Amino acid sequence: LKEENAILRSKINKLQILSETQADKMRKLEKKLEENKIKEEKEAQDLEAMVQHVEQNLQLMTKRAAKAENSTAKLRQENAQLQAELRNCRLEKEALRAGQAGLAAAKQNAEVALQHLLQVTTSSRASIRQLLSGAESLQLIADLLKSIDRISEVSEDGQ
Repeated sequence: LKEENAILRSKINKLQILSETQADKMRKLEKKLEENKIKEEKEAQDLEAMVQHVEQNLQLMTKRAAKAENSTAKLRQENAQLQAELRNCRLEKEALRAGQAGLAAAKQNAEVALQHLLQVTTSSRASIRQLLSGAESLQLIADLLKSIDRISEVSEDGQ
């Protein structure tokens, strides 16, 4: 009985040691599990923060893209206006060149007309001089005829 009791006590001791070992393992595993939970929670928080950061960056990029699209549309519109203005300027330039050619032709025509006017003026002056000279001659002849008429009247009276 003492021997059996000693064997049972030995078994109880072994079971207690085994139980304590397993309890230690259990505590270590629980501690490790708790550490892993904390680690996973931290990683989850880090991932959540990263996701939020990525979402913020995405929103910023979306805003920038919208601004860039608006800016591009405005620049395209401005470019179209500037090209239309350039076409108008080119047309105006061509019109001015054509006008200058027309102006040069008009200037040349005016010069020719001026020369003709000067010739006509000179010719008219000469004709006016001739007319005046002819008028003076006619006046002289008329005066002469009057004198002759008077002379003949005096001679008829005095005969």
